[in-house]
Amino acid sequence: MYTIKTLNQISQAGLSKLPEAEFLIDPEAARPEGIILRSFDMHSMELNDNLLGVARAGAGTNNIPIDKCTEMGIPVFNTPGANANAVKELVLAGLLVSSRRIINGAQWVQTLTENENVEKAVEAGKKQFIGPEIAGKTLGVIGLGAIGVLVANAALDLGMDVVGYDPFLTLEAAWHLSASVDKAETLEELVAKSDYITIHIPLNDKTRNTFDEKLFAVTKKGARLLNFARGGLVNNDALKDAIEKGIIARYITDFPDETLLGNENIIVLPHLGASTPESEENCAEMAAVELREYLRYGNIRNSVNFPGCIVPYSGKPRIAISHSNIVNMIGQLGAVFTKHHINIDKMVNNSKGELAYNIIVCDNLPENIKELVDDLYAIHSVKKVRVLNQEG
Repeated sequence: MYTIKTLNQISQAGLSKLPEAEFLIDPEAARPEGIILRSFDMHSMELNDNLLGVARAGAGTNNIPIDKCTEMGIPVFNTPGANANAVKELVLAGLLVSSRRIINGAQWVQTLTENENVEKAVEAGKKQFIGPEIAGKTLGVIGLGAIGVLVANAALDLGMDVVGYDPFLTLEAAWHLSASVDKAETLEELVAKSDYITIHIPLNDKTRNTFDEKLFAVTKKGARLLNFARGGLVNNDALKDAIEKGIIARYITDFPDETLLGNENIIVLPHLGASTPESEENCAEMAAVELREYLRYGNIRNSVNFPGCIVPYSGKPRIAISHSNIVNMIGQLGAVFTKHHINIDKMVNNSKGELAYNIIVCDNLPENIKELVDDLYAIHSVKKVRVLNQEG
């Protein structure tokens, strides 16, 4: 029985993927084997030595201490693509809002309660909210993952010209991306030619403050910038300076920050990107399945810190081992298996950066499992050993 702690309200559609016979859902659990969360900030949490996996029902994982989890041999899962359509729809709304001053106009109309002739007042005042159409304009899409591809294709359908930038474009994303999307060789090239710019990249140490003073300096004057990815991707001081200089006409973001409030050219939404019932269910289901398959079989899919590793269950016991990605680890592991007279049926070893992960399917296990595990942990740089010998 695995205990799963939920740190946020998680859709029942997702939790139903965890059978009651194998998984106990307990939001108050002190020593859970698994955690499922959405936006809860885990950085101040004490991670118990019983914890095996963390699943984020969403794409962003900056609320999870990734480095700490990696060091403890804990994979962190996310759900890329599960909320892609919800975010895409909000981005399209953001495009229109950035151009047509819709929100400003609606707010102004609400101030006319004391006016005796609202229709006349509206006709006289609507010119202040005039804005350009998006058809025929150029949209620059930074990041062509699940969301970026959907946005790019949809913008083409709306009559826009689209240019994309993603030096790490995956084969899967490329298959779904329209051939009509032009490719920018550099970020600077994209921002220089785009009337509208939308950001769809993860936030990490390399991408933080992507939009800084230098990038704004080469951005097309009067561009409209949309950020439905992560707040830290845009330097707010540089942004406000770019607005003051007329480089950025409007900024639409889904990430509230007190420094962005009170500026008529900045529209801040209350983090609505994935706030649809469909998206919440999709994310919850995907997160639950990823965590379930890891706890049952050691299989890893969509982890941000561990390499993908899938070995279909065959009924034989298996041992999952994570360790530093250094030379001679396979030889050392093999020596321990030989010492305990274990015949290996199948072994899959994958790596991601400085971390490696193995699933080893065995024909047999020794009677003294503890001694086997102790010998594996005795190997320098082994982080986590799991013996999985029961049918899930």
